[in-house]
Amino acid sequence: MNNPQALRRVFTRTLIAGLRVVWPILSGLIGAMIALGIVIGLLEGWPLHQSIYFSFITGLTIGYGDIVPRSPLTRSIAVLIGVCGLLLTALVAAVAVRALTATLDDAKSDPPP
Repeated sequence: MNNPQALRRVFTRTLIAGLRVVWPILSGLIGAMIALGIVIGLLEGWPLHQSIYFSFITGLTIGYGDIVPRSPLTRSIAVLIGVCGLLLTALVAAVAVRALTATLDDAKSDPPP
């Protein structure tokens, strides 16, 4: 199957199926990141939107540095947000690699016309 549209369909189908399997874990990690960000915001006195912004910027390992936790406790919680973000990224990458592998296997199994 060397038809690009067919390969794209296989990839998309496999990716969506994989995301459905890991969705409870992904949503748990995202929820934990938001909750930890809110805790940091409460301890640091930040507004809610800034707390959520901080949790995603930290979790996705972007780290602009425009908002920085000051106390040792909130810095430790920020490390937990970073770990959640790394797990989130690794999970999505693993599902995407699995979808690519399935697509390549499907392409190899069908001989070219």
